Amino acid sequence: MAFDSLSEKLQNVFKSLRSKGLLTEADVKAALKEVKLALLEADVNFKVVKQFVKTVQERAVGQDVMNGLNPGQMVIKIVNEELVSLMGSETTELALRPGNEITVIMMAGLQGAGKTTTTAKIAGKLKQKGKKPLLAACDVYRPAAIQQLQINGEKQGVEVFSMGDSHKPVNIAKAAIEHAKANGFQVVILDTAGRLHVDEDMMHELQEIKEQVEVHQTILVVDAMTGQDAVNVASSFQEQVGIDGVVLTKLDGDTRGGAALSIRSVTGKPILYVGMGEKLSDLEQFYPDRMANRILGMGDVLTLIEKAQETIDEEKAKELEQKMRKAEFGFDDYLESMNQMKKLGGIASMLQMMPGFDSSQIAEIENAMDEKKMARIEGIIYSMTPKERANPSILNPSRKRRVAKGAGVDISEVNRLVKQFEQSRKMMKQIPGLMGGGKGKRRGKIKLPFGLG
Repeated sequence: MAFDSLSEKLQNVFKSLRSKGLLTEADVKAALKEVKLALLEADVNFKVVKQFVKTVQERAVGQDVMNGLNPGQMVIKIVNEELVSLMGSETTELALRPGNEITVIMMAGLQGAGKTTTTAKIAGKLKQKGKKPLLAACDVYRPAAIQQLQINGEKQGVEVFSMGDSHKPVNIAKAAIEHAKANGFQVVILDTAGRLHVDEDMMHELQEIKEQVEVHQTILVVDAMTGQDAVNVASSFQEQVGIDGVVLTKLDGDTRGGAALSIRSVTGKPILYVGMGEKLSDLEQFYPDRMANRILGMGDVLTLIEKAQETIDEEKAKELEQKMRKAEFGFDDYLESMNQMKKLGGIASMLQMMPGFDSSQIAEIENAMDEKKMARIEGIIYSMTPKERANPSILNPSRKRRVAKGAGVDISEVNRLVKQFEQSRKMMKQIPGLMGGGKGKRRGKIKLPFGLG
């Protein structure tokens, strides 16, 4: 996950601050020197780091902080607030035209950044919100680009407008908008061609589309794993074409996260979404405050709750919760919990959003629950009879031998699973539900699988 290294280093700096009763100006400067190094190693733009540290230092050595009851916590609070400010302070939504007026969105970016997939992901998000989007295949150069968009559009249940690869992109864009007007579409998303690097032909093509078509939003897709290159690409597109927002892809990968912390400051344009995986559902709204919390190890429970609302069957979740509280759930329920956790992106994805877990702890838990081990557990459970799955207490030694043989494992693995299951069942009975915070729509009680809610 992006920011793992940065997060760990910042948390170590803040541990030392918390341990001090009173802070001197020298303590703050020494801590901020470590913060500066951590940000530079995370590939954050040098000018951005310099200004960030200067602002934090000016605020942190003020009288209110130094003479406060808990100066260490106050410094952390200031760093959190400045991180939020750095990434844009407020969440920025796609600007859509009112009512049934058509909004034209032009997607831009380099090859390999995930532009075509992101285009389909955004269409899916808009469809979820009750809009009727149309995807327009304007990439006539890359082999299979049109086919890729059509496949992804079909998966999202969104129509794709295509004229093949023998027409100019600007003419395809015009025709797509006419088709949208005639067929009641509210949003047209133009999937334009990418290049291996920024070049004049690509920029000219995008400029031509914007000159001849009324484009309301130009969205740039950049690969977070390219670090400062992503920021440079964003600057080039902003200067030559003009962009309204950025989507950062591959933020779930082994990236240092510098692009997310630099793009807003360098380009003045907001991050709209972040790509957190290859699935068409793996696109998250970008919340600067939540991202700052993640970086500082404070978790992101609101996003976890929202993902749960989108992916978990509420009736099944309630049923599981009742069984967990009464310690009545069996192995079939255990499998259902595993399936619901997979829908949420797996245990690591969930723990990254929970406060108090550092990257080493998450790696340890993920290793203990890797896919192969989970598959072996499923194999053991499916080798049981329905009666045994519903009531594990009837699993005597002879039944366990039969299950082990059916699953192709040693009986010790069956014994271990049954023992862990019984311990989990006792523990789950004692764990209270996870309460949803926030205001408005987000308020409510959401139950998570595997005893996490």
